[in-house]
Amino acid sequence: MPIIVVATDMPVRGIRGATCAAADEPHQVHDATRELLHEILAANDIEDFDDVISAVFTTTQDLTSTFPAEAARSIGMRYVPLLCASEIPVPNSMPRCIRVLLHVHTDRRPPDIVHVYLREARKLRPDIDSPQ
Repeated sequence: MPIIVVATDMPVRGIRGATCAAADEPHQVHDATRELLHEILAANDIEDFDDVISAVFTTTQDLTSTFPAEAARSIGMRYVPLLCASEIPVPNSMPRCIRVLLHVHTDRRPPDIVHVYLREARKLRPDIDSPQ
C-alpha cells in the first residue's frame, strides 16, 4: 500500500480547554465535553474536522462513568485520533474536571489561539477570558 503524504503550509497548534461535569453520569460528562468542544472550535474558527489532528482528554479520577472521547465522536470527530487519560490525583484539585488538548492545523499565531475554560474550570485560568 503506498504512503500518501499531504503537504500543508499551515502550522500545527495546540488548543487547551477545560470544563466540569455536574455529576459522574455519562450524559453529564458528554454534555460538558460537547459544550467545551463546540466553544473551542467556534472561538478558533475551526469549521472542518480535517483540521483537527488529534485530541487528548483527561479527567479527574472521580469521573469514571464514560469516556469524553465518546462526546467528540458524537459531534462528528469520527476520524480524529482521540485519547482519554486520568489526571494525576493532586490533593484539593478541582473535582469532576474534564480537560482537552486539541492539535490543529491553523494559520493563527500562538497569541491568537483562544483557550477555553468553562463552568467551574474557569477558576483554573483566571488570566483567560473564556466565552461562557
